[in-house]
Amino acid sequence: DIKLSTSRTYKDIILTNVFNPVNVVLYVIGLGLFLVGDARSALATVGLVVFNAVVGIVQEVRSKKQLDQIALLARAKVTVVRDGQEQQVDPAEVVLGDRLVIRAGDQIPVDGEVVGEGKMEIDESALTGESDLVLKTSGDKVLSGSFCVTGANHIEATGVGEQSFANKLTKDARQFKLEQTPLQREVSRLLRLLLLIILFFGILAVLALFILDLSANTWLQVIAVITGSVSAGLLTLITLNYSWGAVQIAQKGGLVQQINAIESLSNVTVLCTDKTGTLTANKIKYNDVYPVGVDKADLERQLADFAASAGSTNKTSEAIIEGLPGTKRNVSDEVPFSSARKWSALAFDDPALKGAYVLGALEMLQAHFSIADQTLRQLQEWSNQGLRVLVFAHNPTVTHLHDEADEPVLPPLTLLGVVSFSDELRPHLEETLGTFTTNGVKLKVISGDNPQTVAALAKQAGLPGDLQAVSGPELAEMSPAEFKQTAITATVFGRITPQQKEALVEALREDGEYVAMMGDGVNDVLSLKKANMGIAMESGSTATRSVAAMILLGDSFEAMPHALTEGQRIVNSIQNILKLFMVTVFALLLLIIGISFLQLGFPFTTLQSTLLSFFARGAPPLVLAMVARPGRQQGSLLGNIIHYTLPASFLIFFFGLLIYTGAFFAIQENLSDVVVTPDSLAQMERVVGVPFEETPTDEAFRRLATILTAQSSLTVFFVLSGLMLMVFAEPPIKWLAGGAPYSGQWLATIAAGVLLVAFIIVLNTRISVFFQIVPLPPPFYLAIVVMTAIWVLIQRVVWRTNWLERFLDLEVG
Repeated sequence: DIKLSTSRTYKDIILTNVFNPVNVVLYVIGLGLFLVGDARSALATVGLVVFNAVVGIVQEVRSKKQLDQIALLARAKVTVVRDGQEQQVDPAEVVLGDRLVIRAGDQIPVDGEVVGEGKMEIDESALTGESDLVLKTSGDKVLSGSFCVTGANHIEATGVGEQSFANKLTKDARQFKLEQTPLQREVSRLLRLLLLIILFFGILAVLALFILDLSANTWLQVIAVITGSVSAGLLTLITLNYSWGAVQIAQKGGLVQQINAIESLSNVTVLCTDKTGTLTANKIKYNDVYPVGVDKADLERQLADFAASAGSTNKTSEAIIEGLPGTKRNVSDEVPFSSARKWSALAFDDPALKGAYVLGALEMLQAHFSIADQTLRQLQEWSNQGLRVLVFAHNPTVTHLHDEADEPVLPPLTLLGVVSFSDELRPHLEETLGTFTTNGVKLKVISGDNPQTVAALAKQAGLPGDLQAVSGPELAEMSPAEFKQTAITATVFGRITPQQKEALVEALREDGEYVAMMGDGVNDVLSLKKANMGIAMESGSTATRSVAAMILLGDSFEAMPHALTEGQRIVNSIQNILKLFMVTVFALLLLIIGISFLQLGFPFTTLQSTLLSFFARGAPPLVLAMVARPGRQQGSLLGNIIHYTLPASFLIFFFGLLIYTGAFFAIQENLSDVVVTPDSLAQMERVVGVPFEETPTDEAFRRLATILTAQSSLTVFFVLSGLMLMVFAEPPIKWLAGGAPYSGQWLATIAAGVLLVAFIIVLNTRISVFFQIVPLPPPFYLAIVVMTAIWVLIQRVVWRTNWLERFLDLEVG
């Protein structure tokens, strides 16, 4: 039993949220602050980290429970033989000695030994890396994690649960690597760059402050502010976005098996899909036969006996059995159907049915018999109606279908007739494909069926334009350059082998496309693994489901449009989060360097930084994540962030520096005559939270009061600018557009207003003392509001005219 992998384990969730590198550093700093007697700063430093961790754990655990419950209900059953009866059981219920029935498309859930008389071709590429199929007969060993491509047989379980090969393998590594999306790669690059910048700025700040001969307490506070600017809450918000998206889509009928699947879908530029079982409902029905040189009744009898006698069945043979009940005959040799061959054959040694019979695609069998023009016209007519068409041929003397090397081989054949089958399109298909087309996604249908049949069904499904159809044999004759060009320009591909499907997806990816592949059969496994994102049907083979990033529950396309728009919402949400995060971090780092260079103290204390973590770096990004709207991203993520971040960071730094220095020198002048008294000393101790070991000099007391006033002034401006950045990120009116496109949405603005009221309440209560915010004279508040308004006006102009980008000669999206 291979464990469910739709989400992280509880252990991983706790460890990632509680003990990520940033948190560990802040834990150590909090301990240091506590040991030097600054319990309030220690509580603020560690408390914010714990709060973020608890929120992240609670939300992820809730999402995991919902996803795992849905995954358990959707997990494929396995067939076992107990007490002589076939039973469907959960893979976890298989025990040693159980006899399992393995059919084409089944993934083998346990290690075992083949005990039946049939033959199976097994794909072990996920375990060994070898792509060649391995023939398995009685006595051969099979490994869990491999899957049956052709044939059917029984195996006896010899290794289950933790002792199976696949589970031993997955203890050290997953079966296939989770591919990062473009957004994840850009976020990863941004975070690495940011860590380097913070390290550089931190070293500069430490060198500047080293000259001032600071106390251990002050050193720890400085390090806490710099480290806290990395904000582990950023990663929490991004993770919650993915988890929430997965839960939303699960409720719509899409089971996410890779956490980035929803966001990945929003990047898709080409959607490739199989026909049978994907576009169509896989409800194949026998339609009719067109006899060639034989009586129609005789042809139907031979076709019925052929299907009834096959050792391994598929949807096609099941449709014949349902439409033409036949008699099981003695079979001397069999070649099961495979997607690579596209035919199956039986050799009979029975008085009522002798010789070899072959059912398959005309393109693969045409070299073995001649066919009249009239027959070709009938075949073409059925294909144009969207019917699936196969040929049925015969050799009256051959009783063996394998050569000395046990490879399948066909004798010369005589065409007996053409067989047609009908299928129906899946519900919600046209709506789904229309949604993708509207969003600029190119559609391609890749199938093993006749190209004309596939093209006819594609048109019924709503694929636009003049569909260029190409067959697998035509692709096989092309040079690599021609193959790649055809993969780009053609829309419909028929009679395609699994290897050609994989090659088509690879060619599209090499051309720079972001490819999603939808399929349901074992013939789709290679292409699903090669695609940027694989999508499988719930009724599909277990092998296909195991490699897919998302499974459509109930085989319904209804979840696909929702997944596309949810993916776009996630991208826009994370972009908004990163915009606010990067602005506040860069502005803070610039202020640290500027104020330290001027030797005017440090921009914020640990407690003030904690307050900012909520009002500027915590709540605003969370609000923007919640109100983000779907819609394809305009320009590149990095370009949009640069356009928003660079001008805002420099302007906030500039105005912040003006406010800090202005407040510093203004209050310094007002305090020039202040002397230390017991009351003033007690009041200062309440603000800083630490008793003075000895009474400070008048000059030291005045400098501390001056720095706290300047810091409080900067904190007020930083919060006001942070709240305005929320409004700029989702402009409710066109006048405010510039940093981001006009949205017309007022939710972010209303939330900013609510946060402003909350901040004003903090300033006018004893809570402000806890966070080391000192009361400011009314003229100071007025000056800060005026400076904020001036910043808003200049910021709008700079964004709209791209001043900074043009000055730096930057190309942004």
